[in-house]
Amino acid sequence: MSEAQSVPPSDTEFEDGIVEERLRRLWARRRGFWGALAAVDHKVIGRRYIATAFVFLGLGGLLALAMRLQLAAPEARFIDADRYNQIFTMHGTTMMFLFAVPVMEAMAVYLVPLMVGTRNIAFPRLNAFSYWTYVLGGILLWVAFALDVGPDVGWFAYVPLAGPEFSPGKRADIWAQMITFTEIAALSVAVGIVVTVFKQRAPGMTLDRIPLFVWAMLVMAFLVIMAMPAIMLASTTLILDRLVETQFYNPAEGGDSLLWQHLFWFFGHPEVYIIFLPAVGMVSTILPTFCGRPVFGYLALVMAMIATGVLSFGLWVHHMFTVGLPRLGESFFTASSMSIAIPAGIQIFCWLATLWDGRPRFQTPLLFIIGFIITFVMGGLTGVMVASVPLDTQVHDSYFVIAHFHYVLIGGAVFPLLGAIYYWFPKFTGRMMSERAGKWAFGLIFVGFHMTFFPMHMLGLMGMPRRVYTYQPEMPWGNINLFVSLSSLILASGFLLFFIDVVRSYRRGEEAGDNPWGASTLEWAIASPPPPYNFRRIPVVESREPLWDCGETLPVASGLRLDRRELIVTSVVQGLPEAREASPQECIWPFWAALATAFLLIWSIFSPWAVVWGSIPAAAALIAWFWPKGTPEDEG
Repeated sequence: MSEAQSVPPSDTEFEDGIVEERLRRLWARRRGFWGALAAVDHKVIGRRYIATAFVFLGLGGLLALAMRLQLAAPEARFIDADRYNQIFTMHGTTMMFLFAVPVMEAMAVYLVPLMVGTRNIAFPRLNAFSYWTYVLGGILLWVAFALDVGPDVGWFAYVPLAGPEFSPGKRADIWAQMITFTEIAALSVAVGIVVTVFKQRAPGMTLDRIPLFVWAMLVMAFLVIMAMPAIMLASTTLILDRLVETQFYNPAEGGDSLLWQHLFWFFGHPEVYIIFLPAVGMVSTILPTFCGRPVFGYLALVMAMIATGVLSFGLWVHHMFTVGLPRLGESFFTASSMSIAIPAGIQIFCWLATLWDGRPRFQTPLLFIIGFIITFVMGGLTGVMVASVPLDTQVHDSYFVIAHFHYVLIGGAVFPLLGAIYYWFPKFTGRMMSERAGKWAFGLIFVGFHMTFFPMHMLGLMGMPRRVYTYQPEMPWGNINLFVSLSSLILASGFLLFFIDVVRSYRRGEEAGDNPWGASTLEWAIASPPPPYNFRRIPVVESREPLWDCGETLPVASGLRLDRRELIVTSVVQGLPEAREASPQECIWPFWAALATAFLLIWSIFSPWAVVWGSIPAAAALIAWFWPKGTPEDEG
């Protein structure tokens, strides 16, 4: 039989052992240094994203401790004003752009393909490109800080302070280009998540059977796609003002300094929910497992997540109540800012009902979820307060806002994230984290957090402004600041214990089974850690809780070829099989494309001609990436 007439082998023709061996060879990752650079497996990229994001969390935390040391006593001389400006800018920028958003997308990169029952994320090479771009942007920012040219204009870089007149040098330019790095990375990941969820779900996984974690990541991805262009436009126009003397933000030449705030916060407030919504998915996944029952109000939770995403685009002006906007506009944004508490309240009541009607097992992941509920409710209450124009006018740019901000973001995102790390660590590594160390870490973090940030409400009400590096002894803030600084050591010790437990457990933790928690979602149907191909045969989903409802026998689909990497493409609504799609193999060109893009962006900080000449290596790398290779797998 000629090659044109031959029938390609599929997994219907062989026993499971033969299928597994062929899949292992087909999806095996290339070894060595170049193999690491060329990896496109979503699990490899996801683990790298998570590890890198937590490195930035540690660096940002060290900066926070430095600020607390400086503010522990009046007129301290530990840090001078210039370095302090760099530190608080670096802290906010690192935590928001290099930790919070990337780590939530990283969890999606690793878990979404497993939870929807596919073998890799859509556009895996684009996914790999996004990681290298993210890392290079973070390196740019921190190298600049180490060289004493770190940005010093705050993590939101208000003009005219960030403009050429008041910020000479390259500090603000470095901040603006770092934003461009993170925009590229976040948008690349978001596109892959949307396509994976809509077109690569397991057969039978209809829209009302999608796990809530996946729903949360889908809404988050749409927020990234719709909100990121605003900050892209803002950072680009800022650097144009600084490099080629455009006048977008110069009122004397027809520009408008408030335009920056509108553009930034049109992105900035949805960014809060880009961080928060994945946490909603984590909570809605972990709670049912430890309560032994399906989550209460599945449809209500899905609609609340979608409503939160939609409403998040109508809140940005509540950051600008003190700039002199029309009263009618302020009233509208006050109402919209308060209305977003409604879907948040629905979520809280659904989780409480799940706890009430279940039989909770109070293990470490559930403790972090309970800590999240308590902390987020407190942060939400102060959020409703600052949505009121009269109160916001009084506490604007004070430590009250810092307290609220950290209650919402650390309480609303980091607590669920830490619970998720304890929960999915067996899936990532095949080992369990220490339950004893986990409970100690939770206790230190929970107590240390509230002791650190709750007194900041009082500092704000007593008039202490944010972004000051010192204060006079006659001001009544000294004792509270000392208490806050000492309390931050408790919080830091909890995170240190968490990091130690992660390293210890990765090396010699207790081995975990395939499903140590008795969970119901598809990622626990395979080995821990998963094989390179994820699923030997693609599962067929018949309910929302497939592992609970199907027992030990999970229906599977067959027919995928064993001579090339293939995925099943399904319909958007019903999850019906429509086609077989080739999945790209490892490729070094996404790394080179990211390197060329970084070269272009960094060079453009110093010369606008970089956009012309720097485009040549970037274009060459992209052409090599997309050039037809002759095999279906290499055409993706």
